[in-house]
Order: sequence, then C-alpha cells, then structure tokens
Amino acid sequence: MELGFLKPLFARQGPWASVYIETTRATEDAQRMQALRERAVASQLIDAGADAYTVRAVVNRLAGEPVSGAPPGRALFASGAEVVLDVPLGKVPVATEATWSVLPHVAPLAGLRDDEPSCLVAYIDRTGADLELRDAHRRDAVGQAQGREWQGRGHRSMPADRGEWHYRNKVENAWNETADIIAAELARQWLENGAEPMVVLTGDPRERRAVRNRLPEHMQPMTVEVDSGARSPGASKDALDREIAQVRERFARERLESTLERFRIGRGRPGEHREAAVDTGPGEAAEGVPAVVDAVRTHQVATLLLSPDGSDAAREVWIGPGVDEVAVQRGQAEAMGVDKPVRARADDALLRSAAAAGSDVLVVPAGMPGPAGGLGAVLRWTM
Repeated sequence: MELGFLKPLFARQGPWASVYIETTRATEDAQRMQALRERAVASQLIDAGADAYTVRAVVNRLAGEPVSGAPPGRALFASGAEVVLDVPLGKVPVATEATWSVLPHVAPLAGLRDDEPSCLVAYIDRTGADLELRDAHRRDAVGQAQGREWQGRGHRSMPADRGEWHYRNKVENAWNETADIIAAELARQWLENGAEPMVVLTGDPRERRAVRNRLPEHMQPMTVEVDSGARSPGASKDALDREIAQVRERFARERLESTLERFRIGRGRPGEHREAAVDTGPGEAAEGVPAVVDAVRTHQVATLLLSPDGSDAAREVWIGPGVDEVAVQRGQAEAMGVDKPVRARADDALLRSAAAAGSDVLVVPAGMPGPAGGLGAVLRWTM
C-alpha cells in the first residue's frame, strides 16, 4: 500500500475518530443492518470520549452512503467535527470498529484496501495511444499521446521499386516517432501519478513492443504487455479486464515474495552481520519495535512490513506532534525535544513516520513467515 493518501491525516493534530464499517447491501434487511452499524459507531465513539460534534460528522457521513454501488466497507477518519478522509475498502471489515485516539488508527487499512497496484493502461495503435489510470475502485481517462500523421498512398501511383521503398521508409519513420511520443507521455504520466503504477500496454504486438523498448529503464520492471484490448471505439474490454486482474494479482504476489526475500537476507540471524560485503555491517532490514522505530525516524525505511497476527503492532510507543518524533521510551522522546510525549500504538506511529518519508507498506498474510512480532522493514540503506 502506497501511503501518500494518508498525509492529510498527519498534517493536523488529533484526537481522531477512526471508523471501520461494512457497507455492503446484499441482503433484504441491509438498510436496517446499516442503521444498527451506524448506531454502534456512535455508541463506541461516545464511550471512548469523542466530542459530540465529531460524532455527528461521522454519523452524517455514514448516513449519506449510496444505496447502490457501495464498496464492501469504508474507513472514516474525523477530527474537529470534520471527516478528513473517507476511504473505500476492498474487503469487508471483520467487525464494526470505532476508536478515539491521539493518532488516527490507520493500521487496519493495510489489510482492508485492495493491495494490488494501480495500472496505467495504454491502448496503442499506429496513430497514438489512449491512456487510462485504474485502481481497485475506479478508472479514469488521463489523456492521449497523438502520434505524427503520415501521408498514405492515396490514389497516386509510384514506381514499384524506388517509390515503394520511400513509402515504406516514411511510414516506418513516422511510426518510430509516434512510439517515441507515446513512451514519453507514459513516462510523464507515470511520474505524475506518484504511486509508481504498473504500466499495461495493449494493442498490436509489434507496436506495443516498440513503445516498451523506448520506456525509461526504471519503468521496465513495472511494465507488462497484454494481448486483449484495442484502441478502436466499441472494442470489448471484458477480456482485457480479466487479463489485467490476473496480471495485477501476480505482480502483487511476486512483489511481496521478493520483498520478504530481501528482508530475510538483510536480517540474517539475530546478532549476525552480512557476509556478502567487504566491510561487514548490519543487514538491509530492521525487525522489532526498537529497530523499526530507529529506521523510520531516520527515513531509512523503503518498505514497512506488517503482520496482522503479530504481537508488536499494539505495543505502545511515545510520540510528539512531529511525524518523526517517535521513541520506545518516554525519556528518549524528551531527549529529542518533545515537551509532553504521549502514548500511541506502535503500528500507527510507524505508519505516520513512514508516510512522511514516502515509504511503502506491505501486509504479510497470516501463516506466511515474516518479521518476528509482526513489525519489520526493508531499508533504503544501512548505517
């Protein structure tokens, strides 16, 4: 899960109401069940000490849930009588949960949002490409790459030898310029998106291969070609949708496995140093609350790893108002210049710091070997 969308939550002080609620309407008594859930949310927030204005803002937002088209669940984060963030969920929360805490309780999002990557899809033909950005909940047209227009044969005749060669050469040159234009626009859109989406190329195999060969090297690992789909109006997208879903699922699985392998190599055994370097030192991984706290505070974390069944997530740490003000002990926070440190859940505090540093987060599924205690990180560099 890319964390950039959480930054508005950490730009203001709490306390925060955090709500996770099912919103499916698949049963005949869906409206009655939804009303019961909304009352449960209000009751939990009041019992936790939330102010009446914030409770009302949450309840009013939930009451506006559309009857049709609702996602399986929603997460709401409210403070100061305002719902600051409303996040559709890809999975149904196990139970209705409403908390009131100094930090927004964002940790469950990692397991409830669709963790498959967003996709920048290019529908390519010889005249250019239509670009579309997809995620788990929406798809938006984000522009076009218009290629160079080239002059066709028309009705004029030309010599069979020299004229034919010139014609084919002009067509080839025009297509090469078009492929350059498409690749440049894809690279621009990829950078503007900020979340490093997958790039999916569809169209004629020769045309999409030419575009792929022109993409920057850092985009190549994120780029795939699919056989379904076409740029022509009215072309069916059903087969393309299925193929993209399979590609995204496979990409997410391989990414998790690759990251966990990097974590295991970087971690080694407790107390062990790396063997694959001349100047040995700690590996490129952190494990456990103290090590991960140190890593996020210095912006070393490339990917934060969370295990839902780990014991360390709910451990308390000490924080200050700054996103990097997090410590295992109160005295450490005070030594950092925090006047009045307060307690917060370790997972929420670490996610706050990781979001500020532009880190990513991956959930390690239950039963899959991950960091001991449920908290770990793959690092950008080592000290």
